[in-house]
Amino acid sequence: MKRPDAAIASAVVLFAVYGLTLAPDVTFWDAGEFISAAHALGVPHPPGTPLFILLANTWAKFVPLSWAAATNLLSAAATALAAGITARLVHRGTNSWAMAFAAAIAAGTMSTAWSSATETEVYAASLGLGMLAIWAGDRAGRSGEPRWTLLTAYCIALAVPLHLSALVAAPVAIVLATVSADGPRWRTALLLTGALVLAMGAGRVSLWLVVIGAVIVAASSAPKLGRATAASRVVMPLATIVIVAAGCSVVMFMLVRAGLDPVINQGNPDTLERLAVVVSRRQYPVAPLWPRMAPVWVQIANLGQYADWQVALSTGPTVLPSLLRTSATALFVWLGFVGGSWHWHADRRTWMAVAALLLCGTLGVLAYLNLHAGPSIGFPGLAADAQREARERDYFFVFGFWAWGIWAGIGAVVLARQWSRPAWAGVLVAALPIVLNWGAVTRRGAAESLVPRRWAEALLESTPPRGVLFVSGDNDTYPVWYAQEVLGLRRDVAVVTLPLLATRWYRAELSRRHGLPGPGPDEYQGRLSAAAVIADDARRQGRAVVASVTLLPDERQRLAPTWNAAGVVYRAGAGDVDTALTIRWAAWVERELPIASTKPAIDPVTSWFRGLMECPRLMTEAARARDLSRLDSTCNYR
Repeated sequence: MKRPDAAIASAVVLFAVYGLTLAPDVTFWDAGEFISAAHALGVPHPPGTPLFILLANTWAKFVPLSWAAATNLLSAAATALAAGITARLVHRGTNSWAMAFAAAIAAGTMSTAWSSATETEVYAASLGLGMLAIWAGDRAGRSGEPRWTLLTAYCIALAVPLHLSALVAAPVAIVLATVSADGPRWRTALLLTGALVLAMGAGRVSLWLVVIGAVIVAASSAPKLGRATAASRVVMPLATIVIVAAGCSVVMFMLVRAGLDPVINQGNPDTLERLAVVVSRRQYPVAPLWPRMAPVWVQIANLGQYADWQVALSTGPTVLPSLLRTSATALFVWLGFVGGSWHWHADRRTWMAVAALLLCGTLGVLAYLNLHAGPSIGFPGLAADAQREARERDYFFVFGFWAWGIWAGIGAVVLARQWSRPAWAGVLVAALPIVLNWGAVTRRGAAESLVPRRWAEALLESTPPRGVLFVSGDNDTYPVWYAQEVLGLRRDVAVVTLPLLATRWYRAELSRRHGLPGPGPDEYQGRLSAAAVIADDARRQGRAVVASVTLLPDERQRLAPTWNAAGVVYRAGAGDVDTALTIRWAAWVERELPIASTKPAIDPVTSWFRGLMECPRLMTEAARARDLSRLDSTCNYR
């Protein structure tokens, strides 16, 4: 019986693994926003990711699953595609089916890549696009045909409308396209380097970078760079610029859609000026290369911490090192060293590609992004009140962890051969992360698969008709947007997200859509002041003012002096607990959610919100005992 192609086999196996651990519904963080934006063909948070939204919308229409499950499955397909490309690349470099399969499996089961593959997240699609660029660059280097060079440039350009994180793979694609059996192709190197700089310029809306990129592309026409006809020296630079412009032009979709004001319309890029603001992410402060946002050794330690989560997270799902997990990490570091050493001697060309991916995806990302310390990292010399990232940022380093998995997979097969064991023994070692990560990354657990949607339903249904619901951030807002847009629940409720009140476009949106004008552009004095004005507007209109229990007491006090606990919200007005209503909500929570607690995890978001879902029960018990102080720590009572 003929053995299946390693690329197809690895892609099928990993697609099955991702499918078995796929989130069946919405998850926390950005997934709810992306699912809703895909459903509405809207504009999610900057940079807007219009290509991802178009892909998800089209994909979900043809997949016979719920909208959320379908868009989650798109991430699984994109990551499985990346694994198939990886296997094909490794097979060409090593001529070993076992090494190719093992490399793809090890890379694809690193916890960061696996986690993104099981929810609606742009980083899975970015990984797929990056590997497509690498595949095209490999074909360009092996064949020397211009069409593959142009395809590589096009894949690089598509990072602008998809997500700029895909550009981490661009230097690898350039290396593969440049290095050939006939020697370096410097003309190709200049064309693709220029395409990369053009894409960076478009993504950052920087005229200087665009000009520099165009100059680099034009320099590829120099006659001294190798044999080429006069016509091709003119045609290829022009074609490269045109194809990069075509790839970047997908961002114009946001301009068109914003003019129609879709339900999700972050930044409202309905003019060229606003479009530039969204694409370049000016809503968020961009860290310079220097000074560093955290000490360099802390940033490197953060990277090491994330690496320790990659291969055996189920054995120690905690931010602290554990004996079993860290031992497994050390084993795979050793396997990676063995695989990289063997690869160096076997095929220098593909070795350079994997080395470039590892370097760009780890130290390159670390240097460029200049992140604050992670929320869980502790280190001597790091102040207790130091500014930290809002969440763990391991997903930024997914390309680096992917490269590590490639060499670890190769190394496992190399050691099996050296120890006179069959190649499949090495494949089994490379596949260990499937077992060692499964329990930590699966999204099929009862609580994990239910809490985000049930939380959104509870917030909306606790709000009176036409009420104005104030929420505290992404994990309140995005599941609620999903419930309103995709599920069609309680669209009469106006949701006000406190952090977004700092932006003019959002305050204008609340006025335009919900009749809540708030402060004028010249009257804004901070988000809490703006929220107080909006709450006053709501009361004048006879609308209920409601706050999620996630709002801190001092935030609520700016909106109203007294509050009444009701379900998972507080309603402005006299009284302490609406006992009858809260009893009904406590019964609803008991019926809709499992009693069992959530599993241990690096990210405590699900556990925290599962705890908040107990607030109706706690409120009822506190009211009966006439001791409301027990609500202070869990439910932000006062």
